[in-house]
Amino acid sequence: MSLNQYDVLIIGAGASGLMAAYMAAQRGRRVVVVEKANKVGKKILMSGGGKCNFTNLYVEPENFISHNPHFVISALSRYSNWDFIGLVADHGIQYEERKHGQLFTLNGSKDILTMLLNECEKTGLVEIKTNCDVKAVTSINDCNFQVATNIGYFQAESVVIASGGLSIPTLGGSAIGYEIAKQFGHHVFPTRAGLVPFTFTDSFKEITHRLSGNAIDVTLSNDLNSFTEALLFTHRGLSGPSALQLSNYWHVGQSFQINFFPQIDLNEYLKSKKTAQPKVFIRTLFNEFLPKSIVLELQNLIWPDIAEIAIGHISDERLLTLSQQLHEFSVKPSGTEGYRTAEVTLGGVDTTEVSSKTMESKKQKGLFFIGEILDVTGHLGGFNFQWAWSSAHATAQYV
Repeated sequence: MSLNQYDVLIIGAGASGLMAAYMAAQRGRRVVVVEKANKVGKKILMSGGGKCNFTNLYVEPENFISHNPHFVISALSRYSNWDFIGLVADHGIQYEERKHGQLFTLNGSKDILTMLLNECEKTGLVEIKTNCDVKAVTSINDCNFQVATNIGYFQAESVVIASGGLSIPTLGGSAIGYEIAKQFGHHVFPTRAGLVPFTFTDSFKEITHRLSGNAIDVTLSNDLNSFTEALLFTHRGLSGPSALQLSNYWHVGQSFQINFFPQIDLNEYLKSKKTAQPKVFIRTLFNEFLPKSIVLELQNLIWPDIAEIAIGHISDERLLTLSQQLHEFSVKPSGTEGYRTAEVTLGGVDTTEVSSKTMESKKQKGLFFIGEILDVTGHLGGFNFQWAWSSAHATAQYV
């Protein structure tokens, strides 16, 4: 082989790219990974607040969004969350379980990146080239590709697109993978920012601005899904796990509902308090559940007419209306913060044109797609990393 000829060339040194590299090399394949950024694994390092939520204890196909929902089943079953947890344990990486089965490293995301790089190094067959920008990918015959980059030409039997999506461009997100897919005749579903905070431009923005920094457990819902998790008020709008989750199921122009009291039937609670504590104000009752600043904002919005009336003097009908409004408070974002802060990219390469067993293109022999480039998006909680590991494993067995 010439210096620039390899069995496998992988575009992108992120989670899926590095995973595929070492696993393919374990099969004796000579691999080169090209990365346009100056460092590898930038998104790994910043994920989970620097702690890397590397998988989840409860991984099901239902945790993923795709136009072709059955596509994920094969790869997830052949390399499961337990397989990756085993790898983490083999490397002595300490981790903890948080809410909803999320697994985070104890000592930082660098442990996961170091593990992947050590596995690559151990094979002796993986080269990684940073500051390497892919310009063109050309099929030069049935079993070979030429890849033009800013540092020269490479040849490989297999090319793996692991370039990720458009989210957080400062960490290396780019459209190169979609361009290559289209070049080889693939349909690419329109992309948009996912797992991203909501923004507002109406009067509700002033409220979120005043409440910035407050976090409460609520249920956010629309016609497509519902999530009961923390909601964070920000200077620009709404964030936190519940908002990020629902953003995957939201489009511009749509409203969604906030249930500020998901833990109780508010109407029953207020009626019982009307009997037991008739002289109390509603805000005093709500202060047991929510921060005072949030209660006061909601009071100004929803029940200013009865703010100074003791609950014993408020009609059952008015209490019912109040309960309904607080269980189904409707808001209409103007948009999201976009790719700048999005954790994932929704949409991508149409999976009906890709083998679910190998991740190989059905249109071009030797071309593979793994990770975020595909039209597969996981919920918040380690699912996108698990898709990176599972899809990389699937490809590594065949490149």
